[in-house]
Amino acid sequence: MSRITIIDPASAQPEAKALLDAVQANLGMTPNFIKVLANAPAALEGFLGLYTIAGKGALDGATRERIALAVAEVNGCQYCVAAHTAIGRSAGLSDSEIEAARRGTSEDPKGAAAVAFARALVNAMGEVSSAEFQAAKDVLTEEEIVEVIAHVALNIFTNILGKSTRVPIDFPKVALLSAA
Repeated sequence: MSRITIIDPASAQPEAKALLDAVQANLGMTPNFIKVLANAPAALEGFLGLYTIAGKGALDGATRERIALAVAEVNGCQYCVAAHTAIGRSAGLSDSEIEAARRGTSEDPKGAAAVAFARALVNAMGEVSSAEFQAAKDVLTEEEIVEVIAHVALNIFTNILGKSTRVPIDFPKVALLSAA
């Protein structure tokens, strides 16, 4: 049960309603995570803005989803693992590639570098070693490295919101690897 009200788009305040309607139009659904975030329209607007901008970068959708899966798994956010498993499939990730990302690797060399760097960032709260940074730099451009950092930060935010508010999972449930 959610600790925060799940905002019904039909009765949302006007500012939140416009954002919720935009999400519905874009995704064909309005995830519970977004409905919880709608309690603070400014936070929802900020999240959607960063999410939209982050989706326009050098990293492809599959790599962005690999990062989201890796970060959610490290942080133990079952809502985000479930959501990004579904979104990852839509981005073209196979079940084996989804599991690989959750474990911190990928069959794709660029994806593997991005996921390994993302996990290192989370585990070290950003204070990655020179070797970890260089391993990323050996495969990724500086633009991609900065984007990985941005995606990690964005996903940490969603993980914290999901876990702290106990957002009900509205995607097919996926067990955390640590619970399997």
